[in-house]
Amino acid sequence: MVAAPADGGPSLAELLDFAHRTAADPAVLARLPLRPEERTWIALEGPGGSEAWVIGWPPGSGTGWHDHGGSRGAFATAAGRLTEQSLAAELPTEGWRTLELMEGVDRERDLPAGRGRAFGPHHVHQVVNTSPEGHAVSVHVYHPPLPLLRRYSRDGQVLRLEAVEEPGEWTR
Repeated sequence: MVAAPADGGPSLAELLDFAHRTAADPAVLARLPLRPEERTWIALEGPGGSEAWVIGWPPGSGTGWHDHGGSRGAFATAAGRLTEQSLAAELPTEGWRTLELMEGVDRERDLPAGRGRAFGPHHVHQVVNTSPEGHAVSVHVYHPPLPLLRRYSRDGQVLRLEAVEEPGEWTR
């Protein structure tokens, strides 16, 4: 049996289930406007007070390296195909600007329509639509609602903290 989260919010399994169910709901997906040159999104209310988003990804678009400010989350691809590149290492959240990553910490997941994944509060990743011609659509859900996003740049094995964004800054 999996213990309930200490904050009383939804478990990773519940977040992932919500992402999958929403990604399979044509009425929700139809509300998302798709633009050829930029990502688009709509906000949803997730389970147990979580924050959720439906995101449209034009060909070649991506998030860049980031974390979720200590929130746990899940996402599922509704249409198209996304690639997630992540780090299999728990990074300190405070007190650094530059880290040298060890070899072997990189992971890559192919997430075609119908696939998803959940992640804990220290997850660092980037998500990319590598298709040269087709849009992708996905559903993302976070608990607690995102308190901030840390954005990183990456040069080989060097990860550099570039910005810390407050709620609302990433939806402008």
